[in-house]
Parts: sequence; C-alpha cells; structure tokens
Amino acid sequence: MTLSPDSQTLLLLCSHLGLSSASEYAPLTLKNWNPLAKKLLSISKRPADLLELDKEELKDLLEITEEEAERIAHLLQRSGTVAIELERLKSLGIDVLTRADADYPLRYKQRLKEAAPTILFYAGEKDLLGQPGIAVVGSRHLDEAGQACAEFVGNACGLSGLVLYSGGAKGVDSISMNAALTSRGTAVGILADSLEKSIRNPEHRDAIYRGDLCLVTPYSPNAPFSVGTAMGRNKLIYALADYAIVVASDAEKGGTWAGATEALKSKWIPVFVLDHPDMPEGNKMLLQKGALQFPHPFPEHHQELKSWLDKHTAEIKSDLSQLSLFY
Repeated sequence: MTLSPDSQTLLLLCSHLGLSSASEYAPLTLKNWNPLAKKLLSISKRPADLLELDKEELKDLLEITEEEAERIAHLLQRSGTVAIELERLKSLGIDVLTRADADYPLRYKQRLKEAAPTILFYAGEKDLLGQPGIAVVGSRHLDEAGQACAEFVGNACGLSGLVLYSGGAKGVDSISMNAALTSRGTAVGILADSLEKSIRNPEHRDAIYRGDLCLVTPYSPNAPFSVGTAMGRNKLIYALADYAIVVASDAEKGGTWAGATEALKSKWIPVFVLDHPDMPEGNKMLLQKGALQFPHPFPEHHQELKSWLDKHTAEIKSDLSQLSLFY
C-alpha cells in the first residue's frame, strides 16, 4: 500500500494502527487534529513537514505545549509498525484514504467540513463513494411495510443505476443492500463495527470482487460495535447520498432518530420518511420536524423513483459550501 507523505503523516497521527493498547499516547482526534491542520495552512506547511522534526521543533513550529509536542513526536515515530499493519490489511483487501488524498470523498469535505473523518478504511470499489444514490436507514425490527419499502428502494437503486447507501447492519440496511446487489446494482456500507469481519461474509466478498460494493469505516478495521461508533457513523451515511429514506424510527431515541434529526437540521440532503397507517411514532415525529412523506405502497414503477424524488424536492437546496481545509 503506497501512501503519500501527507497521508502517511495523518495515518501516524490519527489512527490506532501499530499502537499498543498500553501506550500512554492516544491518536489525535478530530478535535485535536483540526486546529493543527489550520495552523499548518496558516504557515504554509504540509503534514509531511512534521515527519523530520523533533519534539522541540514541533513545539516551536506549531506553538503547542511540551506535552502536546511529545505526544505528536511519539506518534510520528511508529512508521515501521504502521507499515507492517498496512501490509497485513492489504492482504485482506483493506485500503486506506485520508483527508490529504485527492480521491477522498469530496462530499464529506463539502457537507461535514471539519467533522469529515481524517481517515477512512475501505474494501471494494472506492469510486462508488459519493456517486449519485440514496441512503436507506431504519430500525433492525421492521413490520411488513418497512421490509417491503427497504426491498423496493434497494431494487429501484439497482435497476436505475443509483448507489444504495446504508449502514451495513441487520434489518433495513441488509435488506436494502441485498436487494440492490441482487438487482446487479451497487452499494456502499458505512460500518460501525469490524470491517475485517464484514469482508469475510461470502456475499460481501463476491460483490466486492465484482466491483459492486464498497465497505468503509472511519474506525479501526477491527473495531467492535458500540453505540458510540453507530452514532458517529450516522452522518457519514447521509453525507454521501443525494436523498435519504428513513424506513422506521423510534421516537426521540436510537441511532436512526439521531441521524435523521441531524440530517434535517444540517440540510445536507432531502430526507424522506416512510408514511403508512401503522408507521412507528418516530416516523410521525420526523414528518412533523420537516421530513418529506414517502408513500407506501409507492405509486410508480421502480425506475421512476429518482424522477419522483427530484420532483418532490425541487425547491429544497442542500448546503454544499466548499471547504479549504484539505487535510
């Protein structure tokens, strides 16, 4: 795996790769990294310029404390162990993108700005990231209408050439993704748990081999699932797509609710919610918050889904302002 010097620097500073669990120096979080990125831009320096500096030079250049400089210096010194880990991941079919890479998903920089993940690990066709498509989200526990909707949208994406974006979990995610792939379409799964585990799924491996699937995560490739990781990745599903369809949401709790309300507030993309007589209470409340109605059953053919969504969101403008912070 060949990385640019800038990407290598971000990986050393902001990932857990090659870092002992007993280490007293934790990787930089977004909150840690973003001020440093701004500082580097202000003094016309790039991340790679840090690689040859010692602790005192880092302290003076970045105008940081001695403790911060020591942390950065220590993280930058583990290039050998990181290289070994990258080779192991490459053997599994896992690659890496950083915010310093030209092919990092532009929509993350446009929509998430400083909240865009510094590092993404992925397996499969990375060119799918940010291609026109629909995000489908919802509960793991679905009624008949929810299952039918998830399958319908997946099929519609597959038949019309749209990417199906999901969280790759059970329920809505897996139903819609499987439908898209079965229709010989394409899908992107933004994972909240182990990428290494997910790529062992035979169906995933087949789709990756065909170039129909990309699995991506902002977390370490072997990270276990947690509520925190699920909450953190929600925005990443919405921010890649052109539209979102919420199939089923709990009321005022859970990851689906949190992600949908954040997307509505941020106005990244139009958010639709499945509307039917027995819909969950959360669906009703999201509609009250400004989400658009997605009817069940859908009144038109699968291949008309994109034009229907366009028609019903003609007056909605998403915030696509550019961001100069390129790493």
